[in-house]
Amino acid sequence: MHAIQHHHEPHRSSRVGWLRAAVLGANDGLISTGSLMLGMATANAAPATILLTGVAGLAAGALSMAAGEYVSVSSQADAEQADARIEARALREHPELELQELTQIYVQRGLEPELARQVAEQLTAHDDLATHLRDEVGIHDLQRARPVQAALASAASFSVGALPPVLLAWLWTGPGLATALVASTLVLLAVLGFVAERVAGGGGIKGAWRVLLWGTLAQAATAVIGYAFDVTAG
Repeated sequence: MHAIQHHHEPHRSSRVGWLRAAVLGANDGLISTGSLMLGMATANAAPATILLTGVAGLAAGALSMAAGEYVSVSSQADAEQADARIEARALREHPELELQELTQIYVQRGLEPELARQVAEQLTAHDDLATHLRDEVGIHDLQRARPVQAALASAASFSVGALPPVLLAWLWTGPGLATALVASTLVLLAVLGFVAERVAGGGGIKGAWRVLLWGTLAQAATAVIGYAFDVTAG
């Protein structure tokens, strides 16, 4: 008797949710905080002012990301709960119609009608509500909205991205801070974009160029604003 061999193929799409949130938060933290501090540096602000600007930007940005993500994901959770109530009521009031609906879904996916009916009956007996939410509505347990988790993850990823320019301003002594902020931010953005695309299954180069492009534009804009409002100008 042959032993049953389990074959598992790793898929990249399972990483899309957390990867998107992590990359978005870190990328936003690095670009916004680094660019904000660069604007202050090109305006010839005092080093302590530049550092304070970075710390304030980190705190405000992290809290803003957390609040925005919490509100957004809470709305998704509300919609999922409303759909769950609708399905639960339909299963109580019209169980046979719901079974027929589920059977038709499986027929459309390629099963023979008789087999589709058997599958629908067995899955309904196992967990009717979860089955309908998954196969009729498209709500999967692993993808359920979790507002608090999403808020904390967004705040953490933003803070990780914003921390390097803040630490640089804290440790830097002497002139050239603006140049150092530009160089370090662009290098980190390239690394972030490269790693994100590699994790998603790509080559990495396109991801690096994407974030470099937008990061360069953001830094150029804030640098120009800083020069325009030079605090040492008479």
